[in-house]
Amino acid sequence: MNLGNGGTMMWIYFGVIIVVMYFLMIRPQRKRTKEEQQMRDNIQIGDEITTIGGIMGRVVTVKEDSLIIESGADRNKIKITRTAVGINNTANEKLAAEREAAKAAQEKERAAKLEAKGKTKKKKEDLEDKY
Repeated sequence: MNLGNGGTMMWIYFGVIIVVMYFLMIRPQRKRTKEEQQMRDNIQIGDEITTIGGIMGRVVTVKEDSLIIESGADRNKIKITRTAVGINNTANEKLAAEREAAKAAQEKERAAKLEAKGKTKKKKEDLEDKY
């Protein structure tokens, strides 16, 4: 099979490199950016946030493109843009609590299944002892 000159192979390699770069670099970055934007859009009054500069505070007012947060013991109010939010601590705590509850429910379900199996085995052993 003759593909022609080496130029054709060069373009095929170039295309493969572009596809690999897309799946390894561009696609994950877009996904991360989308998740960050969703987190910023879901900020509500009362949420504890940390800015990208490290300032921690509670959201007092939510506007279209900015937030007002209270920070420190003196409850100083600071106006920041939504893009300055690095982490929504309240959402992270809720997510962690949901995961912990799901894990506890799984453990409880497993324990119930093991207990049911144990009772079944014990009943079989009791029946075998009788006969």
